[in-house]
Amino acid sequence: MQTYRIAAIPADGIGLEVIPAGIEVLGTLEKITGSFRMTFETFPWGCDYYHAHGRMMPEDGLETLKAFDAIYFGAVGHPSVPDHISLWGLRLPICQGFDQYANVRPSRILPGVRSPLRDRGPGDLDWVIVRENTEGEYAGVGGRAHQGHAEEVGMEVAVFTRKGVARVMRFAFELAKKRPRRRLTLVTKSNAQRHGMVLWDAIFQETAAGYPEVATDRMLVDAATTRMVLHPETLDVLVATNLHADILSDLAAALSGSLGMGATANLNPEKKYPSMFEPIHGSAFDIMGKGIANPIGTFWSAVLMLEHLGEAAAANLLMAAIETVTSQGRCLPADLGGTATTREVTDAVCAALKH
Repeated sequence: MQTYRIAAIPADGIGLEVIPAGIEVLGTLEKITGSFRMTFETFPWGCDYYHAHGRMMPEDGLETLKAFDAIYFGAVGHPSVPDHISLWGLRLPICQGFDQYANVRPSRILPGVRSPLRDRGPGDLDWVIVRENTEGEYAGVGGRAHQGHAEEVGMEVAVFTRKGVARVMRFAFELAKKRPRRRLTLVTKSNAQRHGMVLWDAIFQETAAGYPEVATDRMLVDAATTRMVLHPETLDVLVATNLHADILSDLAAALSGSLGMGATANLNPEKKYPSMFEPIHGSAFDIMGKGIANPIGTFWSAVLMLEHLGEAAAANLLMAAIETVTSQGRCLPADLGGTATTREVTDAVCAALKH
């Protein structure tokens, strides 16, 4: 029996509620399949850790995480800690330190879930957004000078390398090639950003030449938002920069029903380092501790984790259980129009797995 070591980092806000729910569901799945085993070690890193130690995780945190097969992450951020400190102190060092360059965010309308898009249902929206995850607008290059003075300046430099862009393009084309529609849309802003975005356009065209079976098109990011709302059925896989895909994937999750549905895989495809799996909803500190957080995005992230680990059959079972619960419509959380608690949704998914 294959055993996987998983590092759990609930971190902040509702992450402290949904990650334990995900671990419980995975435990149920493990018992049902009998084909693999997961051992979890939970790390108390995050904003509470920051208040106690002056940093979001220990100095040797990455070295500690190297020993694990995957990382199951909750959410980062709290009003008591500036966002740039919490994000750059925990999540981004993991993504960049472990070269998790392919951020994969699937979005689709699940059975029983009502999309804010009028008259749209399952099959009308079925996307995967591939986000370059280690450079671009979030490279961390820049600085501030003359702080507090009238001439204060802040510089944020977007860094696009041929290697970084080319590898995420290849990843996106390989993904699109395996999907039924075999379509890939490049999203940039090359009319206004005439250097880095034009590089993206050029590498996209070069890479496309090696994938004649994949239909391609490209759009400016502002036009892409309109297409996502008005013509969702025309999109399949989208590839975009760190910033653009970050924004578009939140829109995608909302259009599929709720941010609480969004799942993420931060992948190091070569598996040189562990990959990290997380819901996209953030810490949602306004509802933390109330027991009403939607855990579906966390469960869907577990599906992505199982797929990455090679447990495709188990991943399919878990996704089917999620869809069973949503299709019945009796156990939906508040953000999907229901009244179910985190506990009730978790119990429902576990029950669906057992049947």
